[in-house]
Amino acid sequence: MSQTASVWLVLVVAVVAANLPFVNERLFAVGPRLRPAKVFGWRLLELVVFATLTWGLGSALEASIGQRAPQGWEFYAAGACLFVTLASPGFVWRYLRRGKPEAHHG
Repeated sequence: MSQTASVWLVLVVAVVAANLPFVNERLFAVGPRLRPAKVFGWRLLELVVFATLTWGLGSALEASIGQRAPQGWEFYAAGACLFVTLASPGFVWRYLRRGKPEAHHG
């Protein structure tokens, strides 16, 4: 895979992974559906796990292209801020646009 394709792959995965906790009610997108709806704490935990998995994918792709560059704390702080920024559409949709989730009957 070329370097450009790897960068785009990581960016697309990051956008999807950052919004995934906010657009579904399943734990980690594949687990059981929670009733009542997931609380914010679960969504935050999922966000951290998905960010870690995305970072792992990026590191693996970087290692497959060549030598992995060393990163300091600044890299991880900027990456965390970027991931939270990428999650903003899902957050806005879940908490600001839709309002409180309705109870499901049935």
